[in-house]
Amino acid sequence: MMTWLLLAVGLGFLTLGARVMVSGGVALALRLGITPLVVGLTIMAYGTSAPEMVVSAGASLRGAGSLAVGNVVGSNVCNIALILGVCALISPLGVSRQVVRREVPVLIAVSLLTPLLLVDRTLGRWDGALLLAIVIGYTIHLVHDARKESAAADSTGPRVARSVWQSIALIVAGLTFLLIGADMMVDSAVSLARSWGWSELLIGLTIVAVGTSLPELALSLLSTLRGETDVAVGNVVGSCTFNLLGILGITGLISPTALPDLRMADLITIAVVPLTLWPLVHNDGRISRLEGLLLFVGYAAYTAWLIVG
Repeated sequence: MMTWLLLAVGLGFLTLGARVMVSGGVALALRLGITPLVVGLTIMAYGTSAPEMVVSAGASLRGAGSLAVGNVVGSNVCNIALILGVCALISPLGVSRQVVRREVPVLIAVSLLTPLLLVDRTLGRWDGALLLAIVIGYTIHLVHDARKESAAADSTGPRVARSVWQSIALIVAGLTFLLIGADMMVDSAVSLARSWGWSELLIGLTIVAVGTSLPELALSLLSTLRGETDVAVGNVVGSCTFNLLGILGITGLISPTALPDLRMADLITIAVVPLTLWPLVHNDGRISRLEGLLLFVGYAAYTAWLIVG
C-alpha cells in the first residue's frame, strides 16, 4: 500500500513540476523573443518530456538501466498510440505542413537509428554522446530557422506578464518538484517490479511510461479541445524525438549500462511505432477518428501483450 502511495505522490510531483517548468520556460522564451512555433517544438515538447528525463536519469544512476530505457520506449508508444489515439477520437487531428515534411521524418530517422545503437544490449557513453550531439544540432537548427522567420515577419508576439527572473524562478521550482517526484517514482517502481516478479524493463514500459507521459496527455488534450490540433501532434512528435535523443543520450553519458532484459521485439517497437505516423499524416494531413480508434486499440493490445507475455 505504501509503495502505491509513494508512486502516486511521486507522479503528482512530476506532473506539477512539468507544468510549472513549462510555464516558466515558455514565458522566458517569449520574453527573449523566441517565436511561439519554436516554443512549441522545443520548450513545450522538451518540457513535457522532463518527467521521462529525470526518471530515466535517476534509474540509470541507481543501476536500473532497463527501467530507464523501458520508460523511454514505453513513453513513445504511449505518446503516439494512446495520446494521439484519444485526441483523434475527440476531434480529427489536422497536422501542419512543417510537422509532415520535417518533424515526422526526423522522428522516423531517429527511431531507425536508436535500435542500431541498442542492438548489442548496451547503452554506452559513445551512444549517448552521438544522440546528444544530434539533439543539440537539431535544436540549434530549429532556433536558427525561427530567427529567420522572426526577422522576415512583423514581430508582434504575445505579451508576457512575467519578468525574466520570475520565469527562471518557475523553472527552478519546477525542476525541484521533478527531482523529488522522480526519486519517489523510481523507488516505488523498482519495489513493485520486485514484489510482482516483473522485470524493471516491463515496469518501465507500462506503469512508469504512462505516468511520465501525463504532461504530454494533458497538453495534447487541452490543445485538441481548443481546436489547436496541430499543436497536439507537434507536441507528441517533438516529445518522442527528444525522448530518444535527449533522454537516452543523457542516460548513456551519465551511467553506461547493460540491458539484459531488452528483447528484439522491443527494438522493433522503437522503429515501427513512429513509422505508423507516416501514412496517417502524409496522405491528407490529418488523423481521422477511425485512425485514432485503431491507434487506441493498438496500444491496448500492445500493453496486454507485454503483461501476458
